[in-house]
Amino acid sequence: MKAVVILGSRNPDGQTATAAGALAEGLRSQGADVAAFYLPQMHIESCRQCDSAGWGVCRQEGRCVIEDDLDGLVDAVAAADVAAFATPVYFADLSESMKAFTDRLRRCCVHKAGKAKLAGTRAVGVCVAGGSGGGAPNCCARLHSVLELCGLDVVDMIPVRRQNLTLKCRLLTQTGAWLVAHARGEQADPPA
Repeated sequence: MKAVVILGSRNPDGQTATAAGALAEGLRSQGADVAAFYLPQMHIESCRQCDSAGWGVCRQEGRCVIEDDLDGLVDAVAAADVAAFATPVYFADLSESMKAFTDRLRRCCVHKAGKAKLAGTRAVGVCVAGGSGGGAPNCCARLHSVLELCGLDVVDMIPVRRQNLTLKCRLLTQTGAWLVAHARGEQADPPA
């Protein structure tokens, strides 16, 4: 069982990393091999809106012309049984690195070849707000929308705020274990 965790956070010791770590712990507890990717440490450029209409080969071929880490990351998600996307919440939205990644990903997935690569991969989103926490639900809605558009099977979206991080980490550990069971086709909840 392969799982990938994609983080839109720069801080490997921060709240988003803590939440993603709890999810990964649950995945590993059920035997999943987990690979984590920190988007700010990768080379992911912003969309260039290649032609005068704001598109490019993404629309015609389901791929991007920019040569950076996007293709490798998409291949890692496509090869996984489970994918998790964890982002800090800024102004009720995705982090800039997660936004750059999902902006390009969704353009490639407008074409059936791009969408087919990710179709059916089970996904969960985690949006971690460090301030008041009020923006986490809006961020979850935005992330859910783009992941679903890309053909991923979005099975859960979890808003987290700094005030409930400890509680949500327990939930995320259980969610990780449940995801593995769900990916295996098991109907019962895994042991807590």
